Amino acid sequence: MSVARFLKQRAVRIQSVGSYTLGNWYDPQGRPRCFACRTTRVSPFRMLLDAPVVGRIGDRLTSYFRDFGKFDGEISDTIHGGFLLELAMTRAQRAKFAEKLVWLEKRQKDPTVRDSRKDARFVPNSPHTALTLADGSSVPCFLIDASLSGAAVSSEFQPEIGMPLAVGSCVGRVIRLFPDGFAVRFEERMGTAVELERRVITPPWRPTRPKLYVPDQRPIERVQEFHLL
Repeated sequence: MSVARFLKQRAVRIQSVGSYTLGNWYDPQGRPRCFACRTTRVSPFRMLLDAPVVGRIGDRLTSYFRDFGKFDGEISDTIHGGFLLELAMTRAQRAKFAEKLVWLEKRQKDPTVRDSRKDARFVPNSPHTALTLADGSSVPCFLIDASLSGAAVSSEFQPEIGMPLAVGSCVGRVIRLFPDGFAVRFEERMGTAVELERRVITPPWRPTRPKLYVPDQRPIERVQEFHLL
């Protein structure tokens, strides 16, 4: 299915952070590379993802989302900074997933959930930005999330702990590596969330979504609205 067609279908607009592994991407040790990603629209059949490495139409991958669990699937269409993933699951699994999507959409409207960490995490509307390395070169990257003191990033580029670099225009150092990316601590703590968003996002790397008509859709209240036939 194309992204254009999917945008006209019933789906839940939900942002869930996850990770994925492409079958043909490996690190220097020969192990499969893991990248971070984030959903933008999800149905029981497919999901549209923001991602640092897009892959090709027909590529199969394995993904994991903290809100959904593990999925296998195949890329059916690509856009700048993302792709459409066709979900491989049984009819029973699809029906169960549809129930979960309805519940998650209702939970999104609950304003009582708060981040209890010292520096609350910021998840930008557009997660695509760039890293500037010590030699002045620029590398596109995916911003998993950020706080006033640092950021979590996923990229094709693999740094070493202690490496100096800038996320957008925020200068810092790599302090931790994890399976789908790395953490950067800023040299200078940002003063406000507005300043943080302005500085960590580099405009040239913002992906452009297809300018397609998407009809207004009321919230999905019942599993049957997904047409699970």
